[in-house]
Amino acid sequence: MNPPFLFLLSCIFLCVLSSLANSENQRIPEDKLLVLTVATKETDGFRRFLRSAKHFNYTVKVLGRGEEWRGGDYMSAPGGGQKVHLLKAALLEIKSEDQIILFIDSYDVVFASGPKELLKKFQQAKHKVVFSSESLIWPDRHLEDKYPHVREGNRFLGSGGFIGYIPSIKEMIANWTGEENDSDQLFFTKIYIDPAKRKTLNITLDTKCRLFQNLHGALDEVVLKFEDGHVRARNVQYDTLPVVLHGNGPTKLQMNYLGNYIPNLWTFETGCNVCQENLRSLSSLKESEYPLVVIGIFIQQPTPFVTVFFENLLKLQYPKNRLKLFISNQEPHHEHQVSSFLQDHGSLYQDVKSIRPEEEMDEAAARDLAFDMCRTDKECDYFFNLDIQVVLKNENTLKILIEQNLPIVAPMITRAGRLWSNFWGALSADGYYARSEDYVDIVQGRRVGLWNVPYVSSVYLVKASLLQTELKDYKLFTSQNLDSDMAFCHSVRNKGVFMYVNNLHTFGRILSTENYKTEHLHNDLWQIFENPLDWQERYIHENYTRVMKDELIENPCPDVYWFPVFTDVACKHLIEEMEHFGKWSGGGNVDTRIQGGYENVPTIDIHMNQIDYEKEWHRFLLEYVAPITEKMFPGYYTKAQFDLAFVVRYKPDEQPFLRPHHDASTFTINIALNQVGTDYQGGGCRFLRYDCSIQAPRKGWALMHPGRLTHYHEGLPTTAGVRYIVVSFVDP
Repeated sequence: MNPPFLFLLSCIFLCVLSSLANSENQRIPEDKLLVLTVATKETDGFRRFLRSAKHFNYTVKVLGRGEEWRGGDYMSAPGGGQKVHLLKAALLEIKSEDQIILFIDSYDVVFASGPKELLKKFQQAKHKVVFSSESLIWPDRHLEDKYPHVREGNRFLGSGGFIGYIPSIKEMIANWTGEENDSDQLFFTKIYIDPAKRKTLNITLDTKCRLFQNLHGALDEVVLKFEDGHVRARNVQYDTLPVVLHGNGPTKLQMNYLGNYIPNLWTFETGCNVCQENLRSLSSLKESEYPLVVIGIFIQQPTPFVTVFFENLLKLQYPKNRLKLFISNQEPHHEHQVSSFLQDHGSLYQDVKSIRPEEEMDEAAARDLAFDMCRTDKECDYFFNLDIQVVLKNENTLKILIEQNLPIVAPMITRAGRLWSNFWGALSADGYYARSEDYVDIVQGRRVGLWNVPYVSSVYLVKASLLQTELKDYKLFTSQNLDSDMAFCHSVRNKGVFMYVNNLHTFGRILSTENYKTEHLHNDLWQIFENPLDWQERYIHENYTRVMKDELIENPCPDVYWFPVFTDVACKHLIEEMEHFGKWSGGGNVDTRIQGGYENVPTIDIHMNQIDYEKEWHRFLLEYVAPITEKMFPGYYTKAQFDLAFVVRYKPDEQPFLRPHHDASTFTINIALNQVGTDYQGGGCRFLRYDCSIQAPRKGWALMHPGRLTHYHEGLPTTAGVRYIVVSFVDP
């Protein structure tokens, strides 16, 4: 290569390096940046803004603190002139002429990066003042033609954020004489669309959202970007990483969503980085010093496992004398359960107020009244909403929520096996449910933390101070076109109050109330399909799982297996259900209930199909008996079909025993429903071929044995009391 040409290239390279070095040396020092914002009151959004500013070490001066806001309502009409008035006054106090001012909103703004990046991008814009940009024009569409065209990017000015040198900003607002509720955006727009002023002041727009990201009109452009333990918002339209995020206009909820992650509140590497901040510890308090909580309990419809609900309420690890109960029951079917609980345990609580079905108070009025019980009580610190369909398994739930020290926080609960939960991650355009991008991950526990969400229901904690200030309006739940829970959340969102859902712990679940029938004595027995987990906890023996591990199964006779399957409650409910039905067979050979109408070895019994329990019993056999059958009898697989399943009653003066016989089954299940020695004397089962007897059947335990051909057996005499067993002839 020509040596002179090489020399020329070297000179050019050195010049470029020198230029880059000079540019680096001339970068604006971070201490020259001052952030100015207006906040007349401290909202949740304002506190979020300050936290993000502190995270990146911004210097912030807040204007208008404690003043009355007179700048209008942005959501319904233009306004914001008060901000310009406050800015103008604040600039007069700043004497340094080389100061850089960032003027931004605060209630719906977060920083996504620090001053260094912001100032670098400002310098690269090569203008004295840079405004944020929008794709939508506001507030005067008639000015659209006066805007300069841009080759690429957003065309219209947004006043929610701008950055510039202080002399230029002072000059820009020197002629402001508007009223407090005049439009600040219109004021700045008219300056910008004036070619002479735009040139004199050297104003430009951040058209590609390198500094500012206004979300209104751009929701589809903005996505979360997770990388190397950090999280940013990325504008995919222009492939930029904005420094300031602004949920302007009707995008507050999307700002809340982004604010769950930015700046680095939650990352895949670290999980939740703020969940231990600002906690309120209860561990050092005496019981008498615990916050006073009003628990509002609401029963609006027939609901399964209400007795279990009250059992869980009693198990809450919280001093009962620091709890007051408000119970609103609008369902007569559950009145006996409520009154029974209050009669037995009501005196444990500091106070109890009860609304009964005959008072005919609607749901919204009842919930408003419950809030008022806390709102007007000077000692009340929290209101804990607890709907009857909530299954609260975590006994420390109330303590956990209080210690979180948030305005409104709900423990996440879900419907077993489904994505249905007590919160919404997003809202549709008409204010109903929409699925947020992270909803499934939160529900399934792949993302764990505290999440700012637009809707919570069923179980949540509210600070009393909030009810006495921001939410002091009495009828928060009342609406002409919204359900009470939606009306409440709508009111909360309108006040700028944040609602959180906590999935840091496992709290419990929520019941399905669909297809819950009330025509039986113990209707919960029929819930094996709708609420299988709750059914199992209520009715399946606590040691049942040990059977499948070979830890708790006995072999008292050849090919006879004995294992626990039912709880005492299940036994009690089955007996009472049959006695309530009351139509016991006469014990004769003629039996019109069975095919052929003749029973060779009759018992005094009631069949499952007589109480409409065949489908439920089949599910029980499939779920809890078939696996053990296949384990104990290898190579045999059952679908748990049966023609006969029934509860038998033995009494000395009625039918004390059963003569030797074979069962019409491949195998038989025989479950003892009450306790020998306590409920009756005698009884048991003897297998004649092996001369092997089981004379002390355990309550809730099942005997499983082959039916026809090998296991010829008899029922031993019941000598006193009444003995109940439930029998199934499986695979006849």
